[in-house]
Amino acid sequence: MSEKQISSTSNQTLKAIRKLHRRKERFNTGRYFLEGIRIVGSALQHNASVETLIYSPDLLTSEFGLDLISDYKEKVQLVLELSQEAFCSVAKKENPQGLAAVAKMRYLSLDDISIQENDIWVVLDTIRDPGNLGTILRTLDGVGGTGVVLLDNSVDAYDPGAVRASMGALFSQHVVKTTFEEFQQWKVSHGFCLIGTSDHEGRKHYRSIDYKSPTFLIMGSERAGLPDSHLELCDEMVFIPMLGSCDSLNLSVATGIVLYEIAQQLKGVSA
Repeated sequence: MSEKQISSTSNQTLKAIRKLHRRKERFNTGRYFLEGIRIVGSALQHNASVETLIYSPDLLTSEFGLDLISDYKEKVQLVLELSQEAFCSVAKKENPQGLAAVAKMRYLSLDDISIQENDIWVVLDTIRDPGNLGTILRTLDGVGGTGVVLLDNSVDAYDPGAVRASMGALFSQHVVKTTFEEFQQWKVSHGFCLIGTSDHEGRKHYRSIDYKSPTFLIMGSERAGLPDSHLELCDEMVFIPMLGSCDSLNLSVATGIVLYEIAQQLKGVSA
């Protein structure tokens, strides 16, 4: 571990960190930025690949946050002590807490995972909103889920908005990135239960079916839902009844409703 003190916002290290707010730079470097006491603490406690701890003694007043610096400073490659102005230049939050980090992204492939009894997975097809992804990860953690499978051009799980909305659940859940074609072949070879949500004919009330273990719930994009090719792969299609004038729910809300029904049946978890 080495430690630096930085006060200049034009410092080259800080410039490199700010670039991580862009998807292209994250994928070029394989690294991402995270901030906030709870999220950084969760990353460290779940043994995420944190390389750099960043803090500002002018902003970091939390005893827990200060203990994190003390406990983990010998376990990371670099510790950056920043002035308040320098820290605010890299932070994304309006009222930064004075603690952030840089870590390695960890996307898995389908070959990296082993399906276990009572696993609950969410498969997401080309979703765009990082907040929805982060919220789904948080809900998955809440029901004792296993992870998400991101298909094709879905949003980056390490987008600052997704990291923030996950509230640390990003580090407790597996994150797989693949194509629909690869997932289709993998599903056929493994034979797990795949549930889709749809407004097509033949769908069933989401509480009326028996969810088999393990279960994968596939959800479509916020705008278009699931295409026919994806629905044809599903073992069951379900719907959530809408009693008012709106004809659909927010993606993360709809996912959460179905997840808790799955968890109730497979794990005895009640909402």
